[in-house]
Amino acid sequence: MAFSIYWEDMTPGSTRELGTTSVTAEEIKEFAAKYDPQPFHLDEEAAKHSIFGSLCASGWQTAGLAMRLTVDNMLKKTPSKGSPGLESLKWLKPVYPGDQLTLRHTILEQKAMRKRPDTGLVRSRWEMFNQDGAKVLEMEGWGMFGRREPATPAELAQLDAQRAAS
Repeated sequence: MAFSIYWEDMTPGSTRELGTTSVTAEEIKEFAAKYDPQPFHLDEEAAKHSIFGSLCASGWQTAGLAMRLTVDNMLKKTPSKGSPGLESLKWLKPVYPGDQLTLRHTILEQKAMRKRPDTGLVRSRWEMFNQDGAKVLEMEGWGMFGRREPATPAELAQLDAQRAAS
């Protein structure tokens, strides 16, 4: 498979818009029934009496929507090798049925890997905004990506020197 984005292309400070999606009341209820069966995700009447005032999506569903946009609009173009995990995940505002959600992805840091010279680490921030520009989700974490060219001996020696100094 031909890729258009490699580790070398993921420059710290670069930002990509990763598309827009929305969620329906039916999708919210279906997800909640299976994974997060809290009343304000399952029932409009119960949700009216919650702090949210209306049916809203599970934060886990919102994170899943962000992941789908990431795969469709970026990861499919990369030699992605998975992720060692997230450092933070914040649900900042509720997501309601019909909200239009837009995802922004920013590269924060890039590191070569000593034990896997054909792979590099990238730390990113994902920010999801609703149609009013309010941030509803923010997460940061690491991904592993294939390199066009493996790390050179000089680059590996520099990594060793940096680790020895810290």
